[in-house]
Amino acid sequence: MPIRSTKFASGPLDILIAAADSSGQKQKMIRPQYHFRPSKEGLLAWNVARLIELSEGLPTKRIELSSVDEVDENHWYAFEGQFPTCRSILAHLTLIEEADLAFSIILDADGRLMDGMHRVCKAIRRGDTHIQAVQFRETPEPDFVGRRPEELPYD
Repeated sequence: MPIRSTKFASGPLDILIAAADSSGQKQKMIRPQYHFRPSKEGLLAWNVARLIELSEGLPTKRIELSSVDEVDENHWYAFEGQFPTCRSILAHLTLIEEADLAFSIILDADGRLMDGMHRVCKAIRRGDTHIQAVQFRETPEPDFVGRRPEELPYD
């Protein structure tokens, strides 16, 4: 199965949809990505792959999609130099179409979304009212503090 790659105008974010391993089994792959939040100390960044690892074993629950406040916020273009272009919107549409709802979204200790906005959008588009989620009891420390998105490793 081929890997499909799409470049975002804002940085080196390849979309790795799926690939086959040596036995021919389909393997889920994620693109290198971060969850960002502003803070007094500067921009906080969590490596999503690490969030996924840390969330393994957390209990899964169904939450109402209407409780995901970030749907009504500037989630993808909130930082300096980031703005929606037709190309970046198309890239997000691809991610939404390819999102796998078998994977739970990840919430921080306060219920804020840390991973899964494309899955949330897909579920809303399908007309779903709920989505599977895991939630940290304590929000993990960020991987980076005070670094701009383009300064982070994406390999």
